[in-house]
Amino acid sequence: MSCKRENKAETIGENNPLLAAYETPYEVPPFHIIESRHFKPAIREAINIHQNELEAIANNTQKPTFENTIEAFENAGSLLNRITTLMNNLNSANTNDTLQALAQEMAPELSGHTSNIFLNKKLFNRVKAIWDTQINLKLNAAQAKLLEKKYKNFIRNGAALNDADKERLRKINEQISVLSLKFGDNVLAENNSYELVIAKKEDLAGLPQDVIEAAAEEAKARGKEGKWVFTLHNSSIMPFLQYADNRELRKEIWNAYQMRGNNGDRHDNRINLVQLANLRNERAKLLGYESHAAYVLEERMAKTAENVYQLLDKIWEPALKKAKEEEADIKKLLNNDGYKGEVQPYDWRYYTEKIRQQRFDLDEQELKPYFSLDNVRNGIFKVTGKLYGLQYKELKDVPKYHEDVTVWEVTEKDGQHLGLLYMDFFPRASKKGGAWMTSYRKEKIVDGKRVAPVISIVCNFSKPTGGNPALLTFDETSTFFHEFGHALHGLLSTVKYESLSGTSVFTDFVELPSQIMENWAAEPEVLKMYAKHYNTGETIPDELIEKLQKAATFNQGFATVEYLAASYLDLNYHTLKEPLTQNVVPFEKEAMEKIGLTDAIIPRYRSTYFNHIFNGGYSAGYYSYIWSGVLDTDAFEAFKTTSLFDAKTAASFRSNILEKGGTADPMQLYKRFRGAEPSIEPLLRKRGLN
Repeated sequence: MSCKRENKAETIGENNPLLAAYETPYEVPPFHIIESRHFKPAIREAINIHQNELEAIANNTQKPTFENTIEAFENAGSLLNRITTLMNNLNSANTNDTLQALAQEMAPELSGHTSNIFLNKKLFNRVKAIWDTQINLKLNAAQAKLLEKKYKNFIRNGAALNDADKERLRKINEQISVLSLKFGDNVLAENNSYELVIAKKEDLAGLPQDVIEAAAEEAKARGKEGKWVFTLHNSSIMPFLQYADNRELRKEIWNAYQMRGNNGDRHDNRINLVQLANLRNERAKLLGYESHAAYVLEERMAKTAENVYQLLDKIWEPALKKAKEEEADIKKLLNNDGYKGEVQPYDWRYYTEKIRQQRFDLDEQELKPYFSLDNVRNGIFKVTGKLYGLQYKELKDVPKYHEDVTVWEVTEKDGQHLGLLYMDFFPRASKKGGAWMTSYRKEKIVDGKRVAPVISIVCNFSKPTGGNPALLTFDETSTFFHEFGHALHGLLSTVKYESLSGTSVFTDFVELPSQIMENWAAEPEVLKMYAKHYNTGETIPDELIEKLQKAATFNQGFATVEYLAASYLDLNYHTLKEPLTQNVVPFEKEAMEKIGLTDAIIPRYRSTYFNHIFNGGYSAGYYSYIWSGVLDTDAFEAFKTTSLFDAKTAASFRSNILEKGGTADPMQLYKRFRGAEPSIEPLLRKRGLN
């Protein structure tokens, strides 16, 4: 890098906090002084700096070595990565119109910069020279994996293409980057634009008091005091579908939910997703693959679409059978209430709750007082303390991007600093739906010193209402445990290279650390550690735990079928060998008819709001949750056959899985922990499908 460039960066950095060193506690982003307008000039300057770094590597007259080529390439672009990571995280968790527009404007430039990297012949030739002579280099395991990743990234991003195909690939990547952002922005706009306004108290019949209070507060916030407002955020719509007696209102809000992105307005996603699917297909063909799925799965544990279909098919048949039994039970109650005809999707949650109460004497409202957000969080802290010796301390003097966010220092038992954890729990108009883990800084080792990660968990849980704390459903509790498992994967990483650290693993392996954590949430021993009544402090009674255990496989037909249906839908889009010319609505309908999905259930995500695959990193990979489900249930058996907090088993899971990132083949890591490949039987047992 030239001195002139450095001086320019310093000058701009004086006025732009994104380009300056972070002079904050733990060097976290200075959220309090960052504005959306800072991103465009910062990104453009960081691109220039990165280009200079790469040119220095490509034009190096010295013989290519692992250090001057592969490690230099790995370390280049740290400023750009820091800025774009921050922009993307804020655009998901606390966005605004300016930031959304800016992200779309910068997407082609960032995509073009990425293309410039991987289509740089000189740079590729140096990387290839190391790849071709690696047998003589005596690389350690992490170095060998880094070399493999860098070389394959070049090949998979078109380095070996002719000039015309490279140019076409560049344009495809730019279009995909913009369309993907538009898709996600449209879903967010649809979530925020709809409201079900209820003016008559009788229309609230069946709804629990805390749900009614939350709707009243939402109405007040929207200038509709004295009424009740329900939205498409999960914490609002799902309780309404579960408890509201008014079937017509359930139908109304359900239709708004399932038609997101499919209303023929400016937020319609049908054309966007067809273009995305076709561009991905064209890119795969350019790169020598028969489909986008073939391209993606080459770098996954599953390896081929056939292997994925084989797993899905094994589970689909017993899951659909159970779902149809559940549907028959619902139909009896529906008919008893005087409704003729078949069960509709907006009936399922309502009657399932009634059956749960009748069959298991289990009312979710009876459980919620024992799952206050603070108690669940403290329970997770205790579980991870017993498993891995971790300790947590809330920090009040660290910058954060929203007042709802809390920040925690995570340390080893001896006080050694591991990293920071941001936690952001409640829905708002500036936040996308769902739950996820991300990072502001990933772990790496520089000059023998570990750079501590800054990790974030983002959720959309029910807000506190009526002077009470936030009370979670057990499903939300499990989600918290799930995302915390991802956080552990990021926090406990001990990998030298950032691009291999933490959650930088195959997507059908990344859900293992998260999903295994869910298992502890429902264990009686663990429930007694954290499930305390928010008001009285009483530990959850044994009879409630017993009911929860008995109901563990209840409605698992539905849960598994709606998930698998979305997994099949994802694959149907991405195993296409020819361009999609059909409207997505009949395409989706035919896909669901092919697998025999009952009309009473729709895929967990319909095409036009399927953010995981059209605005996230799960295209041709939504199956990953069930693939990892096989891993996590098999892995948890290692604890169940010893003890929940067996020190040796926990140490092995930490050292072989949580600390290793992507430094080895996932199955190799798994077998080091478990001693064998996983069995599908524990998953079928857990879901009551065997």
